Amino acid sequence: MVKSIYLYNSFNIKARHKRSIILIGNFDGLHLGHQKLFTLANKYKKKYSLSVGVLTFEPMPKMYFNKDIKNFRISNKKQKMDLLNKFKVDFVIVKKFDKKFSKIKSINFIKNILKKKLKSKFIFVSNNFRFGNKREGDVKQLIKCETKYNYKIVKPKPLIKNSKIVSSSLIRNYLQKGKLNESNKLLNRKWSIEGKVKKGKQLGKKIGFPTANIDIADYVLACPGVYAVRVRIKKNSKAIKGIANLGYRPTFNGKKILLEVHLFNFSGNLYDKDLTVEFLKFIRKEKKFKNVDQLKKQIKTDLSVARKTK
Repeated sequence: MVKSIYLYNSFNIKARHKRSIILIGNFDGLHLGHQKLFTLANKYKKKYSLSVGVLTFEPMPKMYFNKDIKNFRISNKKQKMDLLNKFKVDFVIVKKFDKKFSKIKSINFIKNILKKKLKSKFIFVSNNFRFGNKREGDVKQLIKCETKYNYKIVKPKPLIKNSKIVSSSLIRNYLQKGKLNESNKLLNRKWSIEGKVKKGKQLGKKIGFPTANIDIADYVLACPGVYAVRVRIKKNSKAIKGIANLGYRPTFNGKKILLEVHLFNFSGNLYDKDLTVEFLKFIRKEKKFKNVDQLKKQIKTDLSVARKTK
């Protein structure tokens, strides 16, 4: 049985979690670069008999400072916690990122939080990590304060794949361009969206193609189009293959982003059910058809591709 993570919403942590290994970051998507980091942290955990903790922020700072960014996340909060659990993290501090926290001076973050509150022993950060009011603090400052505040900074070299640094930004870029295969390789799993099935306009049903409609919330908007997918109706349930349209449904003059999923060989009511939709293959971009008959003809072709996808 997998031990669950101890979750904090403040820096007031239990004594057993002080003097630990702390990894700081958004860890959006928990990609191969992050996975390399956690593998190294677990080696430190074993060598020094210390706990491993993560300090992350909600909302993600970029979303806080850019209110117009609505669709950004690779993974939602629950998915992030599930992934951190797989990497043997002992505790997670999810700090609310607000105006007050954003104004903290970098030296006070080091002195009052990393040292006084957490008593950190090892601090893992990426080389471009910035913190404090107006992003004044950087890795150089953290290293400069090592001796005074009795911690050690660990900043592993970034992971390079095909001459590019593996990052959440790169994965978002790939998803937005329809390069699903590249994204999935860097995630080391199939990219997925979790969401609750909402009642829609039943447009699919009217053309003989019923779909489950899911609001993608603040997930990154991958390239609007048709995808071969695999769906789990509840955690660890048997996966059901299907096909999905992610986008605006231009043939029906849609304006809102929606994920519509059609499951193969399935009958049943999915309303209000929580689905996990894994994206297996990008089939084609979304397009506006002249009429519904043209759309139905294209759907048949798309179905054939999706059914053959493994």
